[in-house]
Amino acid sequence: MPTPTPVQMSTPRSAHDRAPPQSAALLLRSQRWLPPVILYAAVLGIGVQTGQPVLDSLGYAAAAVLPVAAWLVRICATNEPPAARSCVGAAAGPARAHLACLLVAFGAAALLGVVATVVVTVVSDPASTDHRTPVPVVPAGGAGLLAALACALLGTAVGALTTRPLLRSTGRAVPAMLLAAVLALVVTGSPARVAVTDLVTGSQAGVVPAPVLPLFVAGAMAAAAVAVACALTARRG
Repeated sequence: MPTPTPVQMSTPRSAHDRAPPQSAALLLRSQRWLPPVILYAAVLGIGVQTGQPVLDSLGYAAAAVLPVAAWLVRICATNEPPAARSCVGAAAGPARAHLACLLVAFGAAALLGVVATVVVTVVSDPASTDHRTPVPVVPAGGAGLLAALACALLGTAVGALTTRPLLRSTGRAVPAMLLAAVLALVVTGSPARVAVTDLVTGSQAGVVPAPVLPLFVAGAMAAAAVAVACALTARRG
């Protein structure tokens, strides 16, 4: 058999290095990100008004990131036709290609959360729920950012477990994704619920929380979900 040339031997590594940028470019070109982004903006426009207590508004904005993150994961995971997906998987490896899709989806959701946090912090009233106790703006924005990232991570976990390769049928995957997103926001002990509840409770007392623990728990859950999804992708690929 002929000895592979240096160029041939470096092809998989080069494809792996280009996987995240290619996934991000594909997401942008497809314009499938528009519906979740528009929906998120509409939800914020309806639920967040100028002059509302800052921590309450930040909790609302953070909670809305979770289903958007799950939706973005589904978009990125199903954006390519099967033939193109097979070519990318052959070059970079199925698990690495799928990981790139999940990372791009999380990055997009996190970016939305950051932008929303800044806007909500600026337009909201830096005060408690009864508007009597001042709330420091910068710490409040930091707490809101941590909560938004926690929700983005948990939404990524939800999306990773409710799309291919675990669920390939759209008729099953979409309802499962919606149900899991709702449960992730309402079930006791969910890091997303804890982070949002901390903000609401802090607003009532006029105290800025630090939802660091929910962020770490959400990160661990997202890492586990992504690992499972990528492992199954490699096995079935």
